[in-house]
Amino acid sequence: MTLAERAMERLRGWPDLSTGQASCGAGRALRSVHSEILHFHSDRDVDLHLTVPAIQRIHRDLRESTAVRLVPGSRWVTVHLDCDTDVDLLMSLVSVALKAHLAQAPDTGPSAASCNFRRVTLVPRDDPDER
Repeated sequence: MTLAERAMERLRGWPDLSTGQASCGAGRALRSVHSEILHFHSDRDVDLHLTVPAIQRIHRDLRESTAVRLVPGSRWVTVHLDCDTDVDLLMSLVSVALKAHLAQAPDTGPSAASCNFRRVTLVPRDDPDER
């Protein structure tokens, strides 16, 4: 069983979540009554839908994690599952996401549905001429 399958199995038992097709068309989703919370895109990559206040509150912790990828301007974070600890991190972040979505009105705008699946983040590299 892959790490994503283990995570999905653990989350299926949560009463606030239901399964379905991801709105982006790639993979399975878990959703609350308010919005989609998770997209399982591969055996290792999961997109998690947070709110802007939640991202702002835990931004430093998210940036320090080697398992989390942030895309500027996105309300979704990508969690790369390499080990059981990453699955545990995902469980904690799902809890944060559910609480955050309960605290605000349902999010139906276009940026809410746009996960990070087709987004690319470019990491700046040193300019070879500056060496």
